[in-house]
Formats: sequence, structure tokens, C-alpha cells
Amino acid sequence: MPGLAPRCVALVRHPSTPAPAVRQIDVELGPAPDGGLRLRYFLDGDVDAIAMPPVSAPRQTDGLWQHTCFEAFIGGKGSRAYCEFNFSPSTEWAAYGFSAYRDGMAPLAYATPPTVAISVSADRIALEALIPLEAVRALPGDDSLLIGLAAVIEDDNGKLSYWALAHRAEKPDFHSAAGFVLEVERASTW
Repeated sequence: MPGLAPRCVALVRHPSTPAPAVRQIDVELGPAPDGGLRLRYFLDGDVDAIAMPPVSAPRQTDGLWQHTCFEAFIGGKGSRAYCEFNFSPSTEWAAYGFSAYRDGMAPLAYATPPTVAISVSADRIALEALIPLEAVRALPGDDSLLIGLAAVIEDDNGKLSYWALAHRAEKPDFHSAAGFVLEVERASTW
């Protein structure tokens, strides 16, 4: 994204969902080579204790959030509409548009789909997701984008933990506008 200075943020675990295998999750965001958005998720911890789907052919797939998955929620300042992107360690992805909070959900398709790359070691999962310029241009709202970053981590016992930039409710809720805490200026060339 032109004008987007790369930055790194930390996700925090929702207090109601323990995750003994995870030490921390950081996310770097910055411009993608085509002018879109690059997201790099870094999970540090005991990777053997985290359930991960096997790597498969990159494709659009529903239900990724039910297992280990990295996510981005992006809306325009001044708009109730937003988009949800899911990125699986399998390299599968999903994109949905919403007209308002959890309302009007519709799958999104792009001529150039998002891409997902994964690297795994004993103590780190690194996932890079590229949201293409076409998708960034289509995001709802005005010149400022509001972003919420999140992750669902499944442990080897099938228990899920929920991570986000901010948790404002008793139960995890990535769709809440209160979690869209990063503001990024949309470039005028979009």
C-alpha cells in the first residue's frame, strides 16, 4: 500500500481461552509488491502442540476459522461495512463482505486472489498473506481504513484460543468494531 509504513503489532489472547503452547503472536503489516497489503503473522511457541491442517493447493474455502487460522478484518472509517479475510496454514483462504456488524455476509471473489505462504519450525509458525491491490481498492469506506487483526489457534487437544489486537467483550468477537484499532490511510491513487 503506497504510503503505508511497515509496522509490527502484538496480538493478545482472550482471557477466557488458555493457550499454553503459544508464547506470543506478532503481526507485521506493510505494502505488498502490487500495492496491496502484506500481512506477516509470527506465532512463537511449542509448534508440536498446535494443530495445523496439512498444506494443500491454494484455494478459496469456507470454515477456516474453525481451526488454526490467521485473520484480518478491514473496514472504512465512516462505513459500517467491512471485509473479513481468513488465511490458513494449509494455504487456503477465504474472503467475505459484510454490510454491517455480522450482517449481509457474502463471499468475495477476486481476479487476483489473496496468496498465503507458510514456514514452520519447532518454535515458530510464520504465515505471509498478500491481499491484492484489487481487494484493497474494493474495501468499503472513505480514505481511512480501520483494521482488526486476529488469530484462532487450535491446540493438539482440539481446544481453541482467540487472539486479537483488542478484546472488549466477555466472549471473543473479532467482528466487533471495537477491535478494528489500526488506522491506515488509503492512498489517493486507489
